Amino acid sequence: MVITTLETLVVPSASRLSRWSKGSVHFARHRPLGAAGAAIIVVMILMAALAEIISPFNPLVTNYRAMLQAPSAAHWLGTDSFGRDVMSRIIYGSRTALWVGFASSFLGASIGAIIGVASAYFGGKADLILQRFMDMLLSFPLVILALVVVAVLGTGSTNVILAIMVPMIPRCALVVRSSALSLRETPFVEASRALGTGHMRIIFRHMLPNVMAPFLIMLTAFLGQAILLEASLSFLGLGLTEPEAAWGLMLRGAAVEFAEQAPWMAIYPGIAISLSVFAFNLFGDSLRDALDPKLRVS
Repeated sequence: MVITTLETLVVPSASRLSRWSKGSVHFARHRPLGAAGAAIIVVMILMAALAEIISPFNPLVTNYRAMLQAPSAAHWLGTDSFGRDVMSRIIYGSRTALWVGFASSFLGASIGAIIGVASAYFGGKADLILQRFMDMLLSFPLVILALVVVAVLGTGSTNVILAIMVPMIPRCALVVRSSALSLRETPFVEASRALGTGHMRIIFRHMLPNVMAPFLIMLTAFLGQAILLEASLSFLGLGLTEPEAAWGLMLRGAAVEFAEQAPWMAIYPGIAISLSVFAFNLFGDSLRDALDPKLRVS
């Protein structure tokens, strides 16, 4: 009995691991750009998780004797106008970028998916009112709407997450609604209605799981936008505040004043923002192609 139990535990996990490894190899072989983006994202996540270990200096400690030092053996990416190590601030800034990016995009995509499925399920006046409200939100550019929200709520990481989340809700709601409209008339939804199943149970138990493909695509697409938007708000002074380590915050103020004397203060944070946004966009496009049956490579 013990041998049988161990086999039942080990064999399924081994088969799942084998499927994951085969799927990863297949993805990397047919979509090398997406795999490159995924590799950059993994490095970024490891950098954020191991910041205390790999960071050579404390990103918040100032050292006025080391102000505006060029890249050297002691400070690989130089120092800023307060003598803080640029490399350490970039490493810790990846935490801020990932936290704000994942939190805002997940919340925005999740709320948008629920609204989109509910709008498609109920139809009629409820669908009309919800979609007109979504159209009203979509009429504002992404940055402008985020600026309005953060101007009302104020600065800080929580308010920045809410400010980035709000513009993403209508975009995800429209995409998910288009997929959910075809699900409303499917036999399993009609059977659930005939059995007297509640509306919320049908939406969350039967319809939402069937729109995971567009949800995941929108989620990965939002991640790059959220990181860029957080950097933009911090650069404008409406996002995170000093002395917190954030890539957009590193580009404003002294980085502009000392652009000629210490260009590394702006170059390296700019490269970090560009690489992260580029990686999420590459991975999101490849994930969309992998999940779309019309574009799937056999």
